[in-house]
Amino acid sequence: MAGPIEQFEIKSLFDVAEFGAIDIDFTNSAAYMVLTVVAASLFLVLTTSRRLLVPDRWQSASELLYEFVAKTLRENAGEAGARFFPLVFSLFMFILTANLIGMFPFAFTVTSHIIVTFALAMLVFLTVTICGVVRHGIGFFRLFLPSGVPIVLAPLIVPIEVISYLSRPVSHSVRLFAVMLSGHITLKVFAGFVVGLGSLGSLGMLSAIAPLAMTVALTGLELLMAVIQAYIFTMLTCMYLSDALHPGH
Repeated sequence: MAGPIEQFEIKSLFDVAEFGAIDIDFTNSAAYMVLTVVAASLFLVLTTSRRLLVPDRWQSASELLYEFVAKTLRENAGEAGARFFPLVFSLFMFILTANLIGMFPFAFTVTSHIIVTFALAMLVFLTVTICGVVRHGIGFFRLFLPSGVPIVLAPLIVPIEVISYLSRPVSHSVRLFAVMLSGHITLKVFAGFVVGLGSLGSLGMLSAIAPLAMTVALTGLELLMAVIQAYIFTMLTCMYLSDALHPGH
């Protein structure tokens, strides 16, 4: 049995290019990111290609995902947030699909790596910042002094708000990364107990019942968290986009 950490090891599949001392390789992480994009795209295309007036169960699933993200964006960013729907929906589908693919045995979970989740969080952060400045100019910085706060408290509130704003990519990315990492490690540890105890004979197999039950329960919990974490990342994205549209509120 491999250790619980080995499932997160990034391995090179083949070389792409070399620039001096820098090697650019196509890794298992990149392969699973490509698989995630292809799987999500095929699901949406194939389930909506018939465009049935009375949708079947597969088209209903796609429409449910579409409406769920649209409602989340509308509730958190208002009607003006609809222009960001392609970005938000793409993030939701990528994270959800990547999380679910990672639940298959021997699969690689790309969202368990901080570099991937941080890249997604930085995409949101830069989008919010650039769109906020372009849309509102210097008025965007009202975000750091919420409406209703006395001006005498500005020297205290503004630094706190600036630090909070700059730390968004960290908190946004660590939440998803930490949950997926810890969940998969815990699942692998209990699965290792089952295999280890099962190899000790009849008494060991009897003792393996408890960790086996825990493994099944953790698998169900991980499936739930795969969906919940995709929703949380999406909801926070919508809330941050609201700041670009309505700073100071």
